[in-house]
Amino acid sequence: MIVEEARSLGRKVIRAMKGDDRDPRDAPMPPGDPVFGHARLMRNDPLHHFTRWAVDYQGAVSLRVPGARFMLVTAPEGVKHVLQTHAKKYSKQTRGYEKMRLFLGNGLVTSEGEFWKRQRRIAAPAFHRQRIEGFAQTMVRATEDMLARWSQHEAEALDADREMMTLTMRIASETLLGKDLSGEADVVGDAISFLTLNTNDRITRLVDVPLAWPTPENRRYLHAVKTVDDVLVSLLAERRRSTGEHHDLLAMLMEAKDEETGESMTDAQLRDEAITIFSAGHETTSNALAWTFLLLAKHPEVAARLYDEVTRVLGDRAPTLADLPALPFTKNVIQESMRLYPPAWVIGRRAEEEDEVCGYRVPVGTQVLVSPWATHRDPRHWEDPEAFDPDRFTPARSEGRAAFAYFPFGGGPRICIGNTFAMMEAQLILAAISRRYRLELCPGARVEPERGITLRPGPTLPMRLRRREIRTPSAGQA
Repeated sequence: MIVEEARSLGRKVIRAMKGDDRDPRDAPMPPGDPVFGHARLMRNDPLHHFTRWAVDYQGAVSLRVPGARFMLVTAPEGVKHVLQTHAKKYSKQTRGYEKMRLFLGNGLVTSEGEFWKRQRRIAAPAFHRQRIEGFAQTMVRATEDMLARWSQHEAEALDADREMMTLTMRIASETLLGKDLSGEADVVGDAISFLTLNTNDRITRLVDVPLAWPTPENRRYLHAVKTVDDVLVSLLAERRRSTGEHHDLLAMLMEAKDEETGESMTDAQLRDEAITIFSAGHETTSNALAWTFLLLAKHPEVAARLYDEVTRVLGDRAPTLADLPALPFTKNVIQESMRLYPPAWVIGRRAEEEDEVCGYRVPVGTQVLVSPWATHRDPRHWEDPEAFDPDRFTPARSEGRAAFAYFPFGGGPRICIGNTFAMMEAQLILAAISRRYRLELCPGARVEPERGITLRPGPTLPMRLRRREIRTPSAGQA
């Protein structure tokens, strides 16, 4: 009896993994392993397979892993449906967010429901455009300090990815925490890098060892969390004791009150928001800039146009916030870089209600994935999608583009609260660096996408500095 029941269960599992139990209303299912379904494909090379499935199946596919039903949605109208139009039907109760909560806690990225709404209301004023613009001088000053250091090492190769990480970490720490953490950048940066990469490993494993088990990996993970926590919690305590006036994001968050309830954030909530904003605020911009310099090194004709614009607008001075409207190509370069290499390359949701997307049913409990990487490379929405072409983002060529054909910051009510901060920061940094240097990829360097929670160039990005002549535009050029 027991043996027969076990055999019956086994047959059901095999049928499920092969897709024999599928409903005619389900999205098409690509070929997969008869036992593990698409788990290995999604773990080993999701970027390739997501892109191929987007093209081959035109919008949505059903995917299977043991014990779970997945759906990959790549059509812009489907992405809009999940992230915006029917966002209330989809939660963040996914395996991915469960693993991210292990170190991010319950901040804006990972929280849900009424708690998230309250936190968002409290945090929103701190990210108002006028307040964010006040950080432009900090961004430029930190970049100029980095360039002064570079000038002493021009004959040496540098890891451009690490340089951008150190720079954006300093900016995030000064603007968020009101304290320069450059001296701790290596330790804290390495801890965050490990956490983002290891979290992705935990998400894609069929079985993940609980953190309570003292394996070497778990001990390293917990040490990395403690490393970041020690810095942030001590700063929170220091700030509570401080009587001086502060103008950073942390001060804004500490002073902010929910306009509906009058409540402010507790220390635990502040910790979760601080680590979320600090981690995301430097990691994503750092990755976007690193990919941008790699793309410019591989496309000198695009780089030449960028240098011409920067020289014409800035001459021999550093950029300011007022210069950004006069640097449209610089912004287009960053947008195109994030199209090809979106820092958030996949976004997950869980269907909490029966739904239909792109004409296919979505049963309750389905893990729905949307992938900026795949949608941004779909030839139905992007001509020659693998090419690096910043002019895609000129007003003329952007007109008529489908909403959610491009969504590097997500979209809908859960769109990244720091998107304005990130774009301003990236544009100022790119302009400041390009005014003085062009970066060349070292011969023989092999750089591939390294998948963590974010997408970074790895294992390193070795580049050499080439000083550019700084000249002041003539009266006729100004």
